[in-house]
Amino acid sequence: MRLDELVVGASGVDRVVGDPTVAITELVYDSRKAGPGALFFCVPGEKVDGHEFALDVVEAGVAALVVERELVVAAPQVVVADARAAMAVLAARFQGDPTAELRLVGVTGTNGKTTTAFLIREILERAGISCGLLGTVKQVVAGVEEEVERTTPEAIDLQATFRRMLEGSDAACVMEVSSHALALHRADAIHFEAALFTNLTQDHLDFHGGMEEYFAAKRMLFEAEPGVRIVNVDDPYGRRLAEEFESVTFSAEGAEADYSARDVGFDAGGAGFSVDGVAVRTRLPGHFNVANALGALAAAEALGVEREVAVTGLAAAAPPPGRFEPIDEGQGFAVLVDYAHTPDSVENVLRAARRLTGGRLIVVLGAGGDRDRDKRPKMGRAGAELADLVVVTSDNPRSEAPAAIVAEVAAGAGGAPELELEVDRRAAIALALGRAEPGDTVVIAGKGHEQGQEFEAGHKIPFDDREVAREELRKLGSPA
Repeated sequence: MRLDELVVGASGVDRVVGDPTVAITELVYDSRKAGPGALFFCVPGEKVDGHEFALDVVEAGVAALVVERELVVAAPQVVVADARAAMAVLAARFQGDPTAELRLVGVTGTNGKTTTAFLIREILERAGISCGLLGTVKQVVAGVEEEVERTTPEAIDLQATFRRMLEGSDAACVMEVSSHALALHRADAIHFEAALFTNLTQDHLDFHGGMEEYFAAKRMLFEAEPGVRIVNVDDPYGRRLAEEFESVTFSAEGAEADYSARDVGFDAGGAGFSVDGVAVRTRLPGHFNVANALGALAAAEALGVEREVAVTGLAAAAPPPGRFEPIDEGQGFAVLVDYAHTPDSVENVLRAARRLTGGRLIVVLGAGGDRDRDKRPKMGRAGAELADLVVVTSDNPRSEAPAAIVAEVAAGAGGAPELELEVDRRAAIALALGRAEPGDTVVIAGKGHEQGQEFEAGHKIPFDDREVAREELRKLGSPA
């Protein structure tokens, strides 16, 4: 594709400096991947500015640059107002606008994105609609599972993945849409057939600055004119969206809504409820999962799936990895691993676990480093109010001292019936499991599906809460 064919009439493009007829064979934003035929986007970041690598990529033979300011380099330049925003628009063009054909469902919110996205995909697959997945745990392209680096990829990678889905005969895709992706324009130039909002609670304020700014980022998905807007009206921010935009609404609390759960009940096998007199079953317990199931039901029906088929798919759907996932090594007590890493999600998970245990409730929790510090004592407080024993430990400390993070979480957990501090995460899990008695429930919160623990300077060690729990349970079951 010629440069002028790619950029002509594109929003945000100011002018082209130099030869507009050069051939573009790929789009890149990473200078290490720049080579002949590439259009390189000089994206300003928090730590580095892509403009600083312009001379390097020109020497590597790139065909042209996308810049926010004209540079003195021997290569054509596309001058734009915002390189990130331009990247989304031009990536969609370069890939032939794949989401004009692919039926996209975007799921956003603080908690529940992953579970809701998994449920929607399961229902669509059961309905005979081949469906891709983009999310926190994994991505699925044409039925093949792939690893992910972030919840919502950069726009170049995202649009290329959509194209691969179409070429692999996927007819639809469900994607988690993070607030970072919305604020940084990664999700621009996508045609969403449906946009779904789960909830908004404190998280990522280190990036957004405040709850209103966080909400404004999430709101961008609904400003993008999706075909259908689907909103949880049990959440105050969801009610605000429903007041601003024409929406399909749902409520797990029995409030007036298009999809309102009635006769809600829980057992060890999950949850049951009814919608408009139709019995619905899910293998996921907890009121928060009733909300996730309702959102999935609404999204599937928005895409034309009949209710009977949707309800059948919902009943068959397994929990996503690391979301209220049971760990069973034959022990006499329950062990659940969950990704809960915000005050609200810790509270939701512990309330759901309390319903399932006849004994004590034990929780292992911590908080990530280099992230929103204000939520740390609130997470500790949620544990203290709902659990009988709180074990505070490290999560992903990153550049911060693990002991300092543990102290901030513990500051909110002072009212716990029992409180233990153990910086080493494996030792903390072992401690909690060792204190459990028959009939108790142990919740290991914070990392869920994650496969590693991150320390200073990006150093990671292999660490999977689920595998560690299994290993420690086997040790407990072994003869002394």
